Amino acid sequence: MDKQTHFGFQTVEENAKAGKVAEVFHSVANKYDVMNDMMSGGLHRIWKHFTLNTAGLRPGQKVLDIAGGTGDLARGWAKRVGKQGEVWLTDINSSMLTVGRDRLLDEGTVLPVALADAEKLPFPDNYFDLVSVAFGLRNMTHKELALAEMLRVLKPGGKLLVLEFSRIWSPLKPVYDLYSLKALPIMGKLIAGDAASYQYLAESIRMHPDQETLKQMMLDVGFGKVDYHNLSAGIVALHKGYKF
Repeated sequence: MDKQTHFGFQTVEENAKAGKVAEVFHSVANKYDVMNDMMSGGLHRIWKHFTLNTAGLRPGQKVLDIAGGTGDLARGWAKRVGKQGEVWLTDINSSMLTVGRDRLLDEGTVLPVALADAEKLPFPDNYFDLVSVAFGLRNMTHKELALAEMLRVLKPGGKLLVLEFSRIWSPLKPVYDLYSLKALPIMGKLIAGDAASYQYLAESIRMHPDQETLKQMMLDVGFGKVDYHNLSAGIVALHKGYKF
């Protein structure tokens, strides 16, 4: 019998999840940035800005942005490492990657781009100073495999930054649940013409490991130290894993 996993609140065969997630992001790619602004009230920009500023990157360093989507983090990394540095924008979804690549090119930012599965990264061992993944880990079928791959491609002394939805402060949970599970699909239908994809995205947040569980997962695959920062009362958390 095939192994089962979750797709939002549904239970599906493991080998079917990647295709279903791909359908979601092929559908939302062209409206992704507009919906992010609408759904978060612009907060996603503050969360990403915090991630960029807390990384401690230096000119000339090498960065891998996984599930980089429309390129927000990759653009910021490129500014920080300068022309001597190297920033790769990657995503498993061709529609998202195309939108991100074209958007950066329109702004005059030229970066290497790769269609890449985080569970099988096409990069050598010990290559990058920093790996980042923002709002992508929860969509991966085998999170432990992806985290282990991120560790593999990091240099000793390098760090992984995982920016992801997490567990909100409990007194706010009823209002947050009402908004995300009921209002977001309606917004998705009105703005992006796709309620089902935003229903999945809201459900996927609930199925993602909480702050402490994700921290332990990162330690279990071999990160020497992991800490995290809660942002916006835990709606989002930024985990930092260090390779010793």
